[in-house]
Amino acid sequence: MRIVSGKYKGRRINAPRTIPARPTTDFAKEALFNILNNQFFFSDMQVMDLFAGIGSICLEFASRGTENVTAVDSHPEACKFIKDTAEKLEASIQVIQSDVFDFLNKTSSQYDLIFADPPYDFTAEDLAQITEAVTKNSLLKEEGVLIIEHSKHTSIDHLPNFYQKRKYGSSVFSFFKLNE
Repeated sequence: MRIVSGKYKGRRINAPRTIPARPTTDFAKEALFNILNNQFFFSDMQVMDLFAGIGSICLEFASRGTENVTAVDSHPEACKFIKDTAEKLEASIQVIQSDVFDFLNKTSSQYDLIFADPPYDFTAEDLAQITEAVTKNSLLKEEGVLIIEHSKHTSIDHLPNFYQKRKYGSSVFSFFKLNE
């Protein structure tokens, strides 16, 4: 994995193979951030990265100037890897080791953007639990966006607040806004 843009541009991040993660491809990540670049000022954002894995997304936000980034993952080695990488880069990332659903139901923080990259074997019903928890707990700020990365074989267009999707290879980014 490499960081696509920003102050850490081009840095390679080599995670141990023992971390059970499927990082967002550089191609898909670059396309996603091109979309976000037109909607947000990264330095002003509060971002949460759910199912953070090796930290590909949260490190990309930090590289682009986001100083308020929270990464949530249940795997201890993944959390340690993100913490260690953030320290080496002097990136401001808060890492929380927790079950994602437990965290969503306990936090009271609000975010401009929540990115969720759960395992690709999550069903549409599993993915709906993410949107329900974010909505029920009012975790998005006004004009905030939830983005769920999922397999092209799973459709979640029918879920409340869905407003668009973008497909890159076998990955799909589905976008949700509370006011849609």
